[in-house]
Amino acid sequence: MTTLLPGPDTVAQERRLVTELPGPRSRELAARRSAAVTSAVGSVLPVYVERASGGVVVDVDGNSFIDLGSGIAVTNVGHAAPEVVAAVQAQVAAFSHTCFMVGPYEGYVAVAEELDRLTPGDHEKRSALFNTGAEAVENAVKVARVATGRSAVVVFDHAYHGRTNLTMALTAKNMPYKNGFGPFAGEVYRVPMSYPYRDAPGTTGEQAAARAFDLIETQIGARNVAAVLIEPIQGEGGFVVPAPGFLAALSEWCRRSGAVFIADEVQTGFCRTGAWFASEHEGVVPDLVATAKGIAGGMPLAGVTGRAELMDAVHTGGLGGTYGGNPVACAAALATIRTMREQDLNAAARAIEATMLPRLHAIAERTGVVGDVRGRGAMLAVELVEPGTTEPDSALTNAISKACHAEGVITLTAGTHSNVLRFLPPLVIGQDLLTEGLDVLDAAFDAHAGK
Repeated sequence: MTTLLPGPDTVAQERRLVTELPGPRSRELAARRSAAVTSAVGSVLPVYVERASGGVVVDVDGNSFIDLGSGIAVTNVGHAAPEVVAAVQAQVAAFSHTCFMVGPYEGYVAVAEELDRLTPGDHEKRSALFNTGAEAVENAVKVARVATGRSAVVVFDHAYHGRTNLTMALTAKNMPYKNGFGPFAGEVYRVPMSYPYRDAPGTTGEQAAARAFDLIETQIGARNVAAVLIEPIQGEGGFVVPAPGFLAALSEWCRRSGAVFIADEVQTGFCRTGAWFASEHEGVVPDLVATAKGIAGGMPLAGVTGRAELMDAVHTGGLGGTYGGNPVACAAALATIRTMREQDLNAAARAIEATMLPRLHAIAERTGVVGDVRGRGAMLAVELVEPGTTEPDSALTNAISKACHAEGVITLTAGTHSNVLRFLPPLVIGQDLLTEGLDVLDAAFDAHAGK
């Protein structure tokens, strides 16, 4: 069944391939790109996008793709969500920029109020707005260092936190994120993550945390730690969900030692996992929360929200930026959050999980190349390995992802060893469209697994 979503450019919610991939217009744009854009910037798809709506992306040749990536967990409310489009248009017509540090405006304040309400915990909070997830993480670290008077930051294996100099240091994976870009910022220390698939069998969250604490206390010193920074579910690292109790143990250690517990909810936030924030699944209340991606329906916006006494410890003028909390992005964020509430997209994410997990487990049982199926809500993944082993199979992962692309389904890869297929469908995706996307995934596994 084909569904039409409302909007100025109505897009049929269907997969439809009308040319070879890439088509002639995409090939023309690729030629222009090679002459104008540095080769240092890569792209997943070989086609060029013309429009998108709901759960579908349409290229310049008229091919329609089922989107299981959401622009890397950004378009949680769907592409061109009507309320977001209307809010952006109205705000652009009013004013597009004054810089909040020069001429403040209500939209920034309203977004901060929403973040203060939505993030975990009922303590008094304050927020600051930025442009990207990397900026949010970097500013959270700045807040922690000022508030504690300490400098060391503890991060984890497989972590991804961004591409600035500091956030590259915080990120674990070398290629393509760090290779050749050093030297990096100092006072960053890495400890083992709770990774149930690859930890010793039976390792509990508390045991994995104790392993990390031993390294922190012996090699860094608890009194030197300004912050412990973690993604409640790791993103680029492969959608690693720590064992139950791991996050809570980290939070409690921070409370005892005087360190700040920072949750990087850039990819996990805003209904993606079936809760407003992934920390909620473990009953954890972070001291600071970094947000971005799904916050504004595709507009660039990020935030740091945390305990009032921490956020207000920074001197006036110490946080900010020319475009941080841009009024158009703030209008989009407020419309995005309203849409999430009105459509109960947390429930939608849980429904997506209920549809996808049985299909992913069936693929694992049938093919023998899936070592682990994991995730929460609409943030799910399969880790591919050589049959009968735990050896990562990045070549197979890439082949299956490209096979999906060739059949009109957008998929993404991840993982320290690039052997994880990750799925981030828009939370508004129709059931028929999601099922068809999974059918294509099934066929890709059947065509390539075991070869």
